Amino acid sequence: MATQLETTGALERKLAMAVPVAEINRQVGERLRKLSRNVKMPGFRPGKVPMKMIERSYGSQVHAEVLGDAVSKAFSEAVDEHKLRVAGQPRIESREGTPEHELGFTATFEVYPEIVLGDPSVLELERVSCPVGEADVDRTIGVLRKQRVAWSQAERAAQDGDRVTIDFTGTIDGVAFQGGSATDFPFVLGEGRMLPDFEAGVRGAGSGETKTFPVAFPADYGSAELAGKTAQFEVSVKKVEAPQLPEVDEAFARQLGVPDGDLARMRADIRANLEREVAQRVRARNKVAAMEAIAGLANIELPRALVEAESNALGERAIEDLRRRGMDPKNLPAIPPDTFRDQAERRVRLGLIVAEIVRVHGLQAKPDQIRRQIEEFAQAYENPAEVVRYYFSDRNRLAEIEAIVVEQNVVDWVQSKARVTDRELAFEELMAAS
Repeated sequence: MATQLETTGALERKLAMAVPVAEINRQVGERLRKLSRNVKMPGFRPGKVPMKMIERSYGSQVHAEVLGDAVSKAFSEAVDEHKLRVAGQPRIESREGTPEHELGFTATFEVYPEIVLGDPSVLELERVSCPVGEADVDRTIGVLRKQRVAWSQAERAAQDGDRVTIDFTGTIDGVAFQGGSATDFPFVLGEGRMLPDFEAGVRGAGSGETKTFPVAFPADYGSAELAGKTAQFEVSVKKVEAPQLPEVDEAFARQLGVPDGDLARMRADIRANLEREVAQRVRARNKVAAMEAIAGLANIELPRALVEAESNALGERAIEDLRRRGMDPKNLPAIPPDTFRDQAERRVRLGLIVAEIVRVHGLQAKPDQIRRQIEEFAQAYENPAEVVRYYFSDRNRLAEIEAIVVEQNVVDWVQSKARVTDRELAFEELMAAS
């Protein structure tokens, strides 16, 4: 069937096509006859309903279904005929001026842009690394000890690191304010959970002591009613408890999952976990740097349909995130239509460039790469073999791993071509920045 293709914009195309009326009518009749074998109507046995009644009840619906299928097939064949790469969904409209034996339509759509990749050797990017040392293992053990702290009554003045339990009442100009009072309220001095003036007022107080002191709220405080104001707090210290950290011994190692309590094994396990965590964060950081560099490798026209679809998807994810946080989006201001457009354009542009790099340079994920990635993930779990089976048992899960491998292939490729500056990060810097 003849089709006509018209270029109506940089990426927009209009395709004129037609479907034969006789073929549509034939398929409609065939579907109605199949339908008549089982359709039920009052007063008739199944299969005995007159065809005219079936046509009257179902004819328009069946005709629309058949016509939709026919137009979809015609469009697909025309796309193949003209070797088009369609971006997004076409807009189908009826077309006048066709012969009586045909129904004419036009499909307006966008195509993917032709991408000419630039020279990657002109790109500049930073590649970070982060060694894990014994001091990092020691610090992690310290964190693990604090997570398992026990508290014991202290018959002395409160100091940083102690847990104090207090009653307090706050007033501004003699008037109590919302959220300014509590009873049996525990917090650890020195952790920064309370305002600096508040901690300073409690520090040095003993159990049973009552103190009154001013607390200045910062100008950027979260509550507009309190921001920049000074309140008076009356605080009664009910309990001061000192931290008792567990000893690093066999019992501690067993708590961390080392059955025989071997301390060397415990340190080795902690180090392995740290190295996995560091490797993941380093890869993520290097990926961001590589992708930012790649985004400048081609100047391309973006299909509006892809940008709109990505913008809508970002908006839906933002709304879903609000729901997960317990907020009802209906009670919040409407999100402006262009809120996510810039982000969507960046994501679409990068996605098109990355896809072209993968195609041109053959960076598709290989089976052995996928298996290695899954096995690496599995090492973080108690039963690695079960995790490997979990991924290989589902095609969608494998596709997720495949995408990760492809991204890493692209990162490796650009790092091998670009002008790379290597920088070693300290463990604390990497963890603080992630």
